[in-house]
Amino acid sequence: MPFFIKRKKTRQIMVGNVLIGGAAPIAVQSMTNTFTHDISATVLQIKGLEKAGCEIVRVAVPDKEAAEAISKIKKKISVPLIADIHFDYRLAIASVKAGADGLRLNPGNIGSRKKIKAVVDCAKEHDISIRIGVNSGSLEKDLLKKYNGASAEAMVESAVRHVELLQSLDFSRIKISIKASDVNRTLNAYRLLSSKTDLPLHVGVTEAGGLYSGIVKSSLGIGMLLAEGIGDTIRVSLTRDPVEEVRVGYEILKALEIRRRGPDIISCPTCGRCKIDLFDIVKQVEEALISNLLPIKIAIMGCIVNGPGEAKEADIGIAGGDGTGILFKKGKVIDTFPQDKLVEVLLKEVDKL
Repeated sequence: MPFFIKRKKTRQIMVGNVLIGGAAPIAVQSMTNTFTHDISATVLQIKGLEKAGCEIVRVAVPDKEAAEAISKIKKKISVPLIADIHFDYRLAIASVKAGADGLRLNPGNIGSRKKIKAVVDCAKEHDISIRIGVNSGSLEKDLLKKYNGASAEAMVESAVRHVELLQSLDFSRIKISIKASDVNRTLNAYRLLSSKTDLPLHVGVTEAGGLYSGIVKSSLGIGMLLAEGIGDTIRVSLTRDPVEEVRVGYEILKALEIRRRGPDIISCPTCGRCKIDLFDIVKQVEEALISNLLPIKIAIMGCIVNGPGEAKEADIGIAGGDGTGILFKKGKVIDTFPQDKLVEVLLKEVDKL
C-alpha cells in the first residue's frame, strides 16, 4: 500500500477461501451475465473470469432452476460463488444449500423479519457471509419520503437499518455495498457509511454504463474511495464482457500502487512520427499477457528515436519505424530486427523473464 493511502481497518470475514477486510488484499469481483441455469455457458464465462484474475464471482438467482444449478457450477470452478437474491427468501436458502459461498441481498425486499431470520439461520448453519447490497433505485418508501429522494443519507440509513437487523439475529459475517449510478452520490454515501461502521465494504458505481463512460465513472468513484482508504472489495460495472470489468479493476489497483497483477503496459498515444500500427500491436500484447502474473513494466512505443528515452523506466520495451524494430531494456537498445517481428520478439523476451 502506498504511503499516501491509509486504509481503514475493518473487520475481517471469509468469502469461500478469500479473506475480506482487515489487512487482506483488496479483492476484485465480477458478475456473470449468462442465464445461471445454463450451466455450461456460466461455467465457461467463470473460467474466463478466473483466467483474468477474478477472485469472487456473483451469479443471478431469479428462480429455483438457477438456485439448483449452483451445485453443479461449484464443482467446475475454483473461485468463491455468490448468489444474488431479490424478493424470494426461499431462493436464498436454496442457493446456500446448493453450495453458494455467500449471498448478496437487500433485506428490504426480502420481506418479514421471519423470512430474513430463516435466511440468516441457514447462512449461520452453513457458515457463509451475507453482503447487504443497497442501491439508490431500491430504497424503502419511508426513507425516500424522509430524505426527499434517494440521497446518500437515505442510502446509508437503509444500510445501517439492515445491518442492525442482521446483527439482532446474531449474525456478524456481513459486508456492505451502497451504490448509485452517479459518482458524487456514490462517494458521499460510502464516506458517510465508512464513518459509521467498521464492517468491510464492497465498492463500486452501479449501472456505470458502456466501456468508456463505465470506465471513467468506475475509475473515479472506486479510485477516489480507495485513495481515501475506503474499500475492501471492488467491482467495476460495465455493459460489456465481464472480463473487461476484471481488467479495469486491476488497472485501478495498479494505478494506485495498491496491487500489482501482471505487467504494467505503457504505450505512447502516437503522433505524426509513428509509422507502425501501434494500436494493433498494443492490443495483441495485452491479449497475449492477460493471464501473465509477472509484475514488470513493458513499454510499447511508436518511435525508435524517442521511444527508449521516453520509456527508460520500463523493464523491457519495443519500438519500430521504417521497417526496423528495436528491443530495449531500461532505455538501452539491446537488439534490432525486422519491424514485423515486434510482438513476437517482445513476447519471447517476456517468457524468458
